[in-house]
Amino acid sequence: MDDPTGGERIKLNVGGKLFETTVSTLRSGGPDSLLSALSNRPALDPVFIDRDPGIFSTLLSLLRSNRLPSTAKRFSNQELIDEAIYFGIESQLRSALAPTRLNGIDASVFTTVKPSSDGVVSDFNAIESDGSLWVAHGGQITVYDWNLSHTETVRTHLDFITSLRRIHSEIAAVGSLNGSGLHLYNTANGRRVHSAEWVDPSDVRIYKARVHAIADSDDSIFASYNCHHGENCVLMLDKSTMKPSSEIGRITGNSSKNVVPTKLKYVPEMGILIGSSVTSGSFGCAGYIRLWDPRTRNVVWETNEPGSGRSSRFGDSFADTDVDIDELSLFKICSKSGDLAMADLRKLSDDPWVYLKEKNPSMSNLGGNGGGNFAVHCYRKQVFVGREGELEVWSRIEGNDENEGVYMYRRNCVDKLEDSERGVIKKIEGGGDRLFVTRENAEGIEVWQSSHNSGVVSVL
Repeated sequence: MDDPTGGERIKLNVGGKLFETTVSTLRSGGPDSLLSALSNRPALDPVFIDRDPGIFSTLLSLLRSNRLPSTAKRFSNQELIDEAIYFGIESQLRSALAPTRLNGIDASVFTTVKPSSDGVVSDFNAIESDGSLWVAHGGQITVYDWNLSHTETVRTHLDFITSLRRIHSEIAAVGSLNGSGLHLYNTANGRRVHSAEWVDPSDVRIYKARVHAIADSDDSIFASYNCHHGENCVLMLDKSTMKPSSEIGRITGNSSKNVVPTKLKYVPEMGILIGSSVTSGSFGCAGYIRLWDPRTRNVVWETNEPGSGRSSRFGDSFADTDVDIDELSLFKICSKSGDLAMADLRKLSDDPWVYLKEKNPSMSNLGGNGGGNFAVHCYRKQVFVGREGELEVWSRIEGNDENEGVYMYRRNCVDKLEDSERGVIKKIEGGGDRLFVTRENAEGIEVWQSSHNSGVVSVL
């Protein structure tokens, strides 16, 4: 039969084991798959395929039901992926292996990613689109794919990378506090493809500036540079040429209000760049949040803490900040009270902060754990907060009365006691449907996922 119909049976001999299925099942792998091509063969003797029959049985079940059978646990993910690639059905397997939608309430540690050498991670960048991971450890960059399988490791010329961001599919931008400049590496071949130093022929003090933070937009790279004497700026580079196109916010850093930004984030919907910095000392924390328009290089809004006293929380300076680019909200966590506050990026004023009201009665008496180490990260309309070694999530509750200046949020612990004892949380970042967490002086990156079998909801 030259053109079998979808219900026609077809036989395949895989590794000496005979399989019988339908043409429609084979074609469900997609028109470009090997199995779809085999479905067009005349129904004569079974075609022989020299592959593992056990794994093929698992993949055939996937095509029949769109989910993996329990027998898939006999094989590693990499074994399944290798066979799926051979048969041309990697996209179907990828969907089946992907974690369920990230819900901080029922997330737990799924695994820990540890580079084979220099296991203490200095920085990392989780990719939102697919959950892949780019890791800086020592002077090396290691890349893990959507399945967290190691793909490549590149040794750079730097001794210790402190800033890392993926800016193209195979290009990483890195910087170090121990060496000057921003450097771009092609992770596919391990080569340095470009370096950008901050220079000013009219000012000899601009020399060997170190990069403290990196962000990017569709067409630009932003890197904050700092010289030894305190002069700093954000340098904007054109992605097409990799050449500097302008300086933003050049200033001399003689106080906490003028130091180099240690966090940068670009907000595409508004076309603004947000930079922040926090310094701590014997009198507590101090810092600023500053918004620039990269097109005009002007500051469009800024706040400094401690401020002038206009704030209702004067003296309770922020310890960390982050931006929810989906909700266009700015979040900060207070260094003394531990309270979480937000501001609408579209309605910024002298004192735009609204302090989140706890809605979960089981959490309301736990206190703020002020005065410790904090980390904040906004992801998928959730706010994840690290308090020392504890991880919690804040979820917005529908029906908030914003006119009263109070936002109702449900706060829940994400971790268990044994999780919080692993060390102080240093960085939190989401990618795909995973949450990645690093801790001070701890090797590797924790990978948090929600369970496929969980139906957990918060009980108020």
